[in-house]
Amino acid sequence: MTSAEKAKSEPLIDLQRLVVSVRRRRRMWVATALLGLIAGGLVAMLLPSPPTAVAQILVIHPDDSPTDSGTLMRTDVAVLETTKTAGEALKKLNSTQAPEEFLKDYEGLGLTNNVLQLTVKGKTKDEALARAQAISDAFIAEYIGRNQAAAAAQQKALLDQRNQAQNELTPIEASIVTEEAKGRNANPAQLERLYSRRAELTSKISDYDGRAQEAGIGTPKVAAGTQIVDAPRILPRSLLKTLATDAGIGFALGLLAGLGLAAITSVVKDRPVLRREISQHLGASVIAQLPKPPRFLRRSRAVTRRRRVAATLVRAVRQEGGSVSLLDLGARQVTAALAVDMAGELAEKGPVSLVDDLPKTNLRELAGEGPIQVLDRGDAPMAAQERRIGVGSIEPGTAWTDLESLGQETILVVRTGHANTEWLHTVARQLADRRIPIIGVVVVDPDPRDHTDGTLWDGLHTALRGRAGAVPERKAPPERRTPRPVVKPVEMFPREKKTARRHPTPYKRADDNADAPTKRFSPVSPDNAEAL
Repeated sequence: MTSAEKAKSEPLIDLQRLVVSVRRRRRMWVATALLGLIAGGLVAMLLPSPPTAVAQILVIHPDDSPTDSGTLMRTDVAVLETTKTAGEALKKLNSTQAPEEFLKDYEGLGLTNNVLQLTVKGKTKDEALARAQAISDAFIAEYIGRNQAAAAAQQKALLDQRNQAQNELTPIEASIVTEEAKGRNANPAQLERLYSRRAELTSKISDYDGRAQEAGIGTPKVAAGTQIVDAPRILPRSLLKTLATDAGIGFALGLLAGLGLAAITSVVKDRPVLRREISQHLGASVIAQLPKPPRFLRRSRAVTRRRRVAATLVRAVRQEGGSVSLLDLGARQVTAALAVDMAGELAEKGPVSLVDDLPKTNLRELAGEGPIQVLDRGDAPMAAQERRIGVGSIEPGTAWTDLESLGQETILVVRTGHANTEWLHTVARQLADRRIPIIGVVVVDPDPRDHTDGTLWDGLHTALRGRAGAVPERKAPPERRTPRPVVKPVEMFPREKKTARRHPTPYKRADDNADAPTKRFSPVSPDNAEAL
């Protein structure tokens, strides 16, 4: 896969990296959550909620039925929250407030199909009670008036139909009188039809009169039943409950804001936090990792772990002398302590000196009095058997031309999430231009849940196994080995001897297998080596 294809296959947002970045910024979102918690508590204490009055109204519906699903009550709540009801209540209060603004101070809630709860806010307790009473009276008056108006309209319609039937009955009565006056010459069929029509109209008129009288009475059940069943009262307010509620809301909002800000900054800043990303951008494998140095507790455990990493780095560098450098990127104290630990390991085998080029640190104080000599850059030339460890920095503003004097090869000590991708590429390019090979990368403060592979497998120059070419070849022993005798195979059926017999050569020339792949051989013991 080419680099272009690999770039295309990478996702736009790596969810694993995003989760790790957000988790590493836990101080930020925990701080925002705590700020939201404190802000919510301060709001509850300094800006308390206004007094609230509650009243309950029993509403009788003339068309109520057991199968009603609350539609009538939802209609009453909608009518309660109209500017007409609000305006009538403001008239009772003699207030000049706009009905639209007054609607924001109260709300209705249908508890059952016939019970309506009214919640009203006010600046004081007396004002909240007065507002609740005025709104309740305005709603009841409007509701009863609406039902009475509907009953009056129904009565008028019935009376109109009765009058129409009466007007139709008058000519029929006259026709009957005329037909009866003819005596024997009267038409029986015509009389029968007129009698039938008169009876029908008389029945309708009687029915319309009865219904009109009932409608004229109105709806006394509705008028008598619709009333305030629970007088306006002030809701008790608990400061502790209000404080807990507001603080919880502030904590949730602050936590969400912090998590969102952490996610956005992790994507925008583009700072690698995974071992896989650091090794890819620097072009070197991760050979060790160290946690963040503790400030108070578990210092002995951190020192033991750092010395163990120092021993690993000592085994990684060349053992025949030379110089190596430790370059810091965001972990200055860890780099200095690690260099001192490496010098202590190497001091057991020969003279060791430290070259101090790391700003804002004191290697002489860390090294103390002992066999380790701390020098400044360019103080004295290196002796033949001396090992030198240069300690420097690759932070922005580094003088790249001075890195060659610190060591022939280098180990990078990088803190995760400290530098962005562009700067990691700059470091790798500058070291490659000055032909300073990178032995490996020590990651400081990694994520404990990061299990990504920080080893590069494509290229010998970026892995420890590629450093075999830098080690000088071993000299052959002075004694000459005796060739191994060739054992001829025994023929079961001997053939006829020929005059010119060609013996097979036991070994092939090296040139014949120059391009063949390397085979895996079993290890040779010292006894077998002597026999060879």
